[in-house]
Amino acid sequence: MNSKGISNYQIKVQGKTYSVPFFNKKNANHINKSVNIFASGPSIDQLSFTDDLLENPSIFVNGSLSLIDKHDFANIAAYVISDERFIKHNAEILEQFYTGQPLYITKPVIDTIATALPNLIQKYQDSITLIYPVDRPLTDDKLSLLKSLPILNKVAKKKLSLDKFKDHQDFVIDSTNSPKPIGVSLDIENGFVEAGTVAFVAAQLAYTLGAKKISLYGIDLINSSQPRFYESKDDAAPCKLDKAIIDRIVPSFDLMGIVYDQHGVKVTNKSPVSKGLFRNI
Repeated sequence: MNSKGISNYQIKVQGKTYSVPFFNKKNANHINKSVNIFASGPSIDQLSFTDDLLENPSIFVNGSLSLIDKHDFANIAAYVISDERFIKHNAEILEQFYTGQPLYITKPVIDTIATALPNLIQKYQDSITLIYPVDRPLTDDKLSLLKSLPILNKVAKKKLSLDKFKDHQDFVIDSTNSPKPIGVSLDIENGFVEAGTVAFVAAQLAYTLGAKKISLYGIDLINSSQPRFYESKDDAAPCKLDKAIIDRIVPSFDLMGIVYDQHGVKVTNKSPVSKGLFRNI
């Protein structure tokens, strides 16, 4: 049961109701060793997938799951999707490569999957876990009827300021960041903090699962206008990283590097492209 008192989300798929659990640390498969997180930057194409790299626990985000088609990963700890737009633009990635790996997604993502890929929920219900951003005030599906009303729907989509969580024991919030506060979660059972990239969500998941070292691959950022490694120039999905890089993404990862290091977990950026952007990872 998460901090909002909700243990499961009831979702209807083709006339049948499925119960999907929210993340519960007690029921999760803990990592307790080094973990590699693979994002989708073009630098992935230049990465050498050594035996050591393939043997460590791996976490994939969005389209990086397609790497399993070329490489034999020994331990897939998680597959993370936090933005439903990925499903809208790249549903074929899941159709081709998702085969029941531990899937961590948000409610908007599962709602979109229910429409675009209903068979996936029907077949892999037991592999799906819901996670949620801490700054969204309404998460209980019991409120879905009320949210259908225009005014309340606006309230449901409105984000809370991260400042409201600066005294919470499971979050570290930097209220001095401009233009908006940033933060990092120490336990995503109580929610994750967004930073404009799903890799940041995946890193918070890795920390919560007990990872001792977190290595980030393919977080290129600087060349975010280029197609992701699994795309061509003609079918590249929209990318909104550019506006958020300096104000949000970079300071968020730097904060994460400091906070997690204080808790004995080293976060390292392995991208040769964005290496100079960060101070603390």
